[in-house]
Amino acid sequence: MLSNPMNIPPISISGAKAALVEQYADPVLRRRASMLWGTRGVGKSSIVRQVAAQYDVPLIDLRLTTIEPVDIRGAIYADDALAKTVWFPPEFLPTPDQPQGILFLDELTAADQRLQISAYSLILDRRVGNYQLPDGWQVVAAGNASFHGAISHDMGTALADRMFHFNVETVIEAFLAYAIEMDFAPEVMAYLKIRPDKLDDTHAQLANEHLIGASPRGWEDVSNVLKSGLSDSAKRVFVQGRIGAANAAEFFGVLREIQAGADVMRLLAAAPGAETAALLPRTLDGLYGMTYGLVAAATDPQTLARALAIIEQLPDIRGLIPLPVRETQTLAMELLMQKALACGLETAILDSASFRRYNESRQEAQYA
Repeated sequence: MLSNPMNIPPISISGAKAALVEQYADPVLRRRASMLWGTRGVGKSSIVRQVAAQYDVPLIDLRLTTIEPVDIRGAIYADDALAKTVWFPPEFLPTPDQPQGILFLDELTAADQRLQISAYSLILDRRVGNYQLPDGWQVVAAGNASFHGAISHDMGTALADRMFHFNVETVIEAFLAYAIEMDFAPEVMAYLKIRPDKLDDTHAQLANEHLIGASPRGWEDVSNVLKSGLSDSAKRVFVQGRIGAANAAEFFGVLREIQAGADVMRLLAAAPGAETAALLPRTLDGLYGMTYGLVAAATDPQTLARALAIIEQLPDIRGLIPLPVRETQTLAMELLMQKALACGLETAILDSASFRRYNESRQEAQYA
């Protein structure tokens, strides 16, 4: 296989999920397997689970690096009546009374090549031995290419020609949307907004021959560490152990700037006007830290309304360094709107004079 076999454009993880959702809805396309290529931690297995949950169908998740070839092919025994040997299929494969579902073959390219032969039979022919996969089942596989820095065995063109392929890459906007939905630590979201190149540093990790590096899954763990009750020194140890020493050093350096630049709780408690203006951040790190901190804190109508009022005052920032105030204001308003819709707080948005004035000014700018 070539060092970079991806002869297809990259797609975000949300785009791949949307494609799988539509594929499952089509009974003809559902019978053709799909392959998700992507680095570790990008969310390949997560979206497969989400597709199954969306259609409320069973999901069989086979981690191919943890099973043996016989586990898929099944056991053989002698049938004296037939005077033949007969294969018993494994119990985890779907039976005829399970007409629909998703069979997920994870870590396909890292599996032992003897195991891949059995897996390929399910992909190519939708059968293995005497076992036949029910027509309503969709096969989805996932794995890494060799240039992703993971253990990877070549996939032959005969197999590749029997599948739809998705070149899944990390996209910062999609990750931040997921981070807001999953209530990540605001500091992690603010840092990655400033340094989107640090979301996944696989290439730098490989170039420097480092074992540990940053990945989307790693940043989720960092978020959990920051939200934990660990001491500051323990947090540093765990973050270093998850994303590497260099990444951790830079992250904690920016973290200090974020924490020094904006005190979200004091802002929420401050009176509108001059008192709020005096607390607004003066650095880019602090500006994004405040934005994601307000979004995280906006869990009730009163806090959401106050957050909207604070964002309305962003043009009052007076600092030595020019900041993207208008762009941040737009971002914050959109994120707060999304948070309101997700939490059933739409009324707080509609009742907010700050949001109405912002919306009116934006419409005036469009027609100016």
